[in-house]
Amino acid sequence: MNLIQKLLELQKAVVGLTKDKAGNSYEYVSGDKILGIVRPMMDKLGLLLVPEIEDATFTRMDYQVFDKNGQPKPKNEMFCAMKLTFTWYDPESGEKMTCNWASSGMNSWDKGLGSAITYAERYFLLKFFHIATDRDDVDAPKTEEQEMSLQNAIAYINGLNNTSDMQKAWAYYQQWYGKDKEFLTAYNKKMKELNNGAK
Repeated sequence: MNLIQKLLELQKAVVGLTKDKAGNSYEYVSGDKILGIVRPMMDKLGLLLVPEIEDATFTRMDYQVFDKNGQPKPKNEMFCAMKLTFTWYDPESGEKMTCNWASSGMNSWDKGLGSAITYAERYFLLKFFHIATDRDDVDAPKTEEQEMSLQNAIAYINGLNNTSDMQKAWAYYQQWYGKDKEFLTAYNKKMKELNNGAK
């Protein structure tokens, strides 16, 4: 497969992610969760993603917060805005794809830059692969795209030829399809075939 084909395979494998973190009165998908899903597929497909900061500006932000007694207290943080590029590399073919990106973040003085970089990585991966974060009901009717991803997952496990790879596939896919009857039926059937063949 070339670089584009590998990226497409990765996109097919990631259906959607439920929001697992909360902050500032909203919920979001954490960077750890995204990397925990995308990184194993990157390793399997032989892909590297390299971030590079092209430009960054820093602005001191002064404002007030209120303590539990309603008394105002001064606070200041560092706001960082940056332009950066994310470059996909396929070491096998030597191909690469560079994507321009922008990000911002605000945190205590020594963490403003880190917040902007973390935010950039999280949302780049979500948007590049069109990962849904607003469908977390496992019993909800599947969209056409979700049904296609399910069928791709089933086709993948049906192509495996040992129980070790099946266990790895389960560790990867169970977060999306662990309660899906069609996937469970296909998985159990394949595992039974492999176990019988090993006897």
